[in-house]
Amino acid sequence: MRLKFLHLHLHGLIRSNNLELGRDADTGGQTQYVLELIKSLANTSEVDQVDLVTRLVNDSKVDDLYSQEEEFVEPGVRILRFKFGPDKYLRKELLWPYLDHLTESLISYYKKNKKPNFIHAHYADAGYVGVKLSKSLNVPLIFTGHSLGREKKRKLIDTGLTANKIENLYSISKRIEAEEKALKAADIVVTSTKQESVYQYSQYSSFSPHKAKVIPPGVDHNKFHHFHSTTETADIDNMMQPFLKDSTKPPLLTISRAVRRKNIPSLIEAYGRSEKLKRKTNLILILGCRDSTSKLDTQQKEVFYNIFEMIDKYNLYGKVAYPKKHLPSQIPAIYRWAASRAGVFVNPALTEPFGLTLLEASACGLPIISTNDGGPKEIRSKCENGLLVDVTDINKLKGSLEKGIANIAQWKSWSRNGIEGVNRHFSWNTHVRNYLSILKEELLRSNSDSSSGIRQSCLKGSSSLIKPH
Repeated sequence: MRLKFLHLHLHGLIRSNNLELGRDADTGGQTQYVLELIKSLANTSEVDQVDLVTRLVNDSKVDDLYSQEEEFVEPGVRILRFKFGPDKYLRKELLWPYLDHLTESLISYYKKNKKPNFIHAHYADAGYVGVKLSKSLNVPLIFTGHSLGREKKRKLIDTGLTANKIENLYSISKRIEAEEKALKAADIVVTSTKQESVYQYSQYSSFSPHKAKVIPPGVDHNKFHHFHSTTETADIDNMMQPFLKDSTKPPLLTISRAVRRKNIPSLIEAYGRSEKLKRKTNLILILGCRDSTSKLDTQQKEVFYNIFEMIDKYNLYGKVAYPKKHLPSQIPAIYRWAASRAGVFVNPALTEPFGLTLLEASACGLPIISTNDGGPKEIRSKCENGLLVDVTDINKLKGSLEKGIANIAQWKSWSRNGIEGVNRHFSWNTHVRNYLSILKEELLRSNSDSSSGIRQSCLKGSSSLIKPH
């Protein structure tokens, strides 16, 4: 039996190529992870078909492709777009009233078409739909939270936001309720790190630790590697030229969405307070693509306002680059450009469930300085390629940034360690083999459980679930 998967990824903008990463708060690392996962699954001999369900958007402000009901990704993989809610693009916090409509549409669709062997729901909104769909179709549910509401609320309160403000901005109570239901109903909970399972998911009363399976994401080593060319270096130089007085200085590079959780203004403040950093380095902020800050959503406008205010406060003109545009294909080149100048990659996020950019940077030979929250702890423990820091303490962050560029021998050691560590521990092939092995193990384990009837049909022929290819 070859397997059929249904992955639910409901918010943000997702397409088969040229992902608009960083376009807004909802189009970030999760989007890339899901796309890489479904393509990697379909490339195995055990999998017949992978469907990715997302939202159909018919809005002049976004690409026409997002209004296409079905999009071919590659053999065995397709994106299915369903209309729920208004035509226009909406941020994820506004989708809750329309999720029941999507659920009904999916139930109707799979009554007419072959149902999947597994449903994998990504994030709380997909978890909400996945619970109902799994029950209706009698199909096992896999859940990945990606980032969790309880942890986000805790961190935002630490920054000074009130509970009421958090509720108004993020509909956090709906999100937490959906996460509780998904954790209760899920057969398997996939986490990126042990820390997520032990410290984050355990904040939920419905979470059962035995359901949690740690499967670190992978890196596309064809794109993210340390062999740079003079042509790509010149291209990135041209991108940075309008901003920097001396583009040869070691860059402190960050790549993220312009959202509060990513904590970019604190990074600029730490840089601005350090005479050493201002003298010896440049600060490079790759914060998605934008035409005008006035057209961004409220949160992004606020973040950019804080960024410009910090640059002005410390008079950082000529030292900080914040280009408006870049191509997805240029991201690996930006990492390699920074590595060629003995720079470091900085992740100052308040919460970081995993940290895929840390792996990408490391694969390109760029050492890391990162928040000590969540996934970065496990990445650094395997790679030994930089420093972790409490990013809520500006002076500690400043000190770590100064250490990161202080010693070239240490930099070279971190660079080598990162390349070797990522190659050894983080690949998509390893991720998918572990993923499929865990599904087989869980199905076999539960075969004797009379309360797990939903799994029985999947077990037929599962002895061939994992085989070399």
